Amino acid sequence: MRGCGSRPWLAWSAGLLLASGLLLWALDLFYPLQQPGTDAPSQVVVDRQGRPLRTFPNARRVWRYPLHLEQISPLYIEALLGYEDRWFYWHPGINPFALLRAAAQNLASGRIVSGGSTLTMQVARLLHPHSRSLSGKLSQILRALQLEWHFSKREILELYLQLAPFGGPLEGVQAASLSYLQKDASELTHAEAALLAVLPQAPSRLRPDRHAESAEAARNKVLERLTSQGIWSQAVVQQAKLERVYANSFRPPLLAPLLARRLRNRFPQQAVIRTTLDGELQAMVAELAKNYAQQQPPGVSVALLVVENRSAEVLAYVGSAGFLDDKRLGQVDMVRAIRSPGSTLKPFLYGMALDDGLIHSASLLSDAPRHRQAYRPANFHRGHEGPVSASRALQQSLNVPAVNLLEQLGPGSFANRLANAGLGLTIPGDGRPNPALILGGAGISLERLLQGYLAIANNGQTHPLRLLLGEPNTTRFLLSPGAAWIVRQILAETPRPDRLGGHRVRDETRLAWKTGTSYGFRDAWAVGVTPRYSLGVWLGRPDGTPVPGHYGALSAAPLLFRLANLLADGNEAWSSAPPSVAEVQICWPLGTLKQQQPEQHCHRNLTAWSLDGQIPPTPNQGLDSNPLKLWVSQDQGKRIASSCPGVEKQPLQLALWPPALEPWLPFRQTRLGQLPAADSRCPPASMIGAAGLQIISPNHQAELTQPGGDALPQIMLKSLGAQGKVSWYVNGEFLGRFPASQDIAYRFSQAGKNRILALDEQGNNDQVEVEILIGE
Repeated sequence: MRGCGSRPWLAWSAGLLLASGLLLWALDLFYPLQQPGTDAPSQVVVDRQGRPLRTFPNARRVWRYPLHLEQISPLYIEALLGYEDRWFYWHPGINPFALLRAAAQNLASGRIVSGGSTLTMQVARLLHPHSRSLSGKLSQILRALQLEWHFSKREILELYLQLAPFGGPLEGVQAASLSYLQKDASELTHAEAALLAVLPQAPSRLRPDRHAESAEAARNKVLERLTSQGIWSQAVVQQAKLERVYANSFRPPLLAPLLARRLRNRFPQQAVIRTTLDGELQAMVAELAKNYAQQQPPGVSVALLVVENRSAEVLAYVGSAGFLDDKRLGQVDMVRAIRSPGSTLKPFLYGMALDDGLIHSASLLSDAPRHRQAYRPANFHRGHEGPVSASRALQQSLNVPAVNLLEQLGPGSFANRLANAGLGLTIPGDGRPNPALILGGAGISLERLLQGYLAIANNGQTHPLRLLLGEPNTTRFLLSPGAAWIVRQILAETPRPDRLGGHRVRDETRLAWKTGTSYGFRDAWAVGVTPRYSLGVWLGRPDGTPVPGHYGALSAAPLLFRLANLLADGNEAWSSAPPSVAEVQICWPLGTLKQQQPEQHCHRNLTAWSLDGQIPPTPNQGLDSNPLKLWVSQDQGKRIASSCPGVEKQPLQLALWPPALEPWLPFRQTRLGQLPAADSRCPPASMIGAAGLQIISPNHQAELTQPGGDALPQIMLKSLGAQGKVSWYVNGEFLGRFPASQDIAYRFSQAGKNRILALDEQGNNDQVEVEILIGE
């Protein structure tokens, strides 16, 4: 009878449990939890160490920094659980004893002084806010049970770490630690852990940046409780109490605002965007840019990039002189802006010419007026240097040799090879490559330009710049290792204007560098590579208006040098020359190996870097052949016809310079100076070297006496037989281009010997020497 009587009670109990289960299931179904993260996310862009660079609050204007339990100091977890919820890992979401104790305290006080909430209940309140009432508390209890049903203890604890309020727009312990303490939450001391553990109880009243004394008293209360519970020793707590509470006022970080904006637009749903930047270096470089820009004319902005060579990771990204500086258009990102690069593409041209066997480092190039070509650029300094080596032409950024070399290589080939390496150019007009490319007649960004310079540092290999940690590092080829090494060597030997004699001082950062200036002084550039870093500087007005008188070497290079010195990698050395590079002795004007030439052909001896054993000769540039072969009589050594009977003759070879360079040569090295006189017994049919152009005034080897007073004599320059206009030079100085029939009045500027040269548009030239005698 007793067993049968117990069956209804069991059935009733089972039914009650089932009904309760169904009720809870129904409540969970119809009143689901507010899933964390369903509101619009706040975002934070951080450096490579996890330090915030810029924060973007969510729609509620809250800054939250998601993180995992392992990223928090264990001291904070000990302080939090010890003070807020000792039984967190054992209760089902609510602690009945804590609730009863809170109820007794509230009844005794006649008001609510304690809620008896567990951490789970606090998370429930953060997800589902409620009124401070009995119904609100009941709702919180149910939501806590619901949380425990759906989430593990670890997940609930991580929700608290991310959602707990810490005053103002701050939510989560990491946001509070970074804002108030300027440190990561993984680095908290005992005192700091206790402080952050208590702040969510009254985040406004205990804000340490506003109410330091109240915050310190609350912190000490936490420390005392942890001591009484035996969690921390008395010695540790006493030491922690000695730390005064001090906190920085909350200011949203703004270290790389333009990069952060760029990445946020790219990843709008990513809560934490981890960049490759070094926060400390970023701050120093941004300050450097800001201070330097303030010394420039109004409206001038600055952009800087620092990239680690081996990884292509961007360590510093400064897109403007100041994000909040409206007068300098600080919100325009000049790292990405397409601008004219001036002469900064020239190193790539010389590297490609080395790879194609067009030049070696000491090849004879012509820096002379391009009379026969439609495109006639001038050098930046408006003058010409005449014969120059490839190295000097690159170091001095001479325009005419670069255009000549680009025409040899081919503008289309140059642009295509850049594009294949990821350095696509924006070409105006019809978009077809042309010789103006090498002088800035195209557009490129600082970001892409510096990507190209990575090839000079990395044995010819370049990589897209990496902005995010873990981003794939793809490789592209721009130059051979040997060509990259030679170009780097040339640029590293460019004299620095900020150093005595232009030479590097001891322990100074090794720097291979190049400057550029766009047409109209709109852009000033300076780009360089060190053994460890590649550096880029742009300076100008973002709206494209000119900055008269400001150019790369004057305005951008000093900032590049300061940036290089800031990085201080002076003890690192360049890599040694690859096996494909050899040091050789060559001779001008032929440009080939010295040991392969007769001594009389070696007018000038130079040391060169050759690539893959190639020693390309000097292009003939207007000569039928070089060396020039002719016959001379044995008895008189004069030029003679090869078919002349009855006269003993012998061959003679002359090494000739390109005709356009003769204005800069001593007379003995010119064609006329080298050619023997014609033998009257049997003159050659062709008067080699005797051009149709002749100077008829003044006469060769004339002597002119200084007239009375201090003035030197004045003469009329006259010529005959010119083709087109005539360019006149005196002692290598260009006087101008004039119609062939025009006589030019010229007053000498120096006494002694003066050399006068005339050059027509067909390359024909003639020259005379006159001597100015000082009167008694």
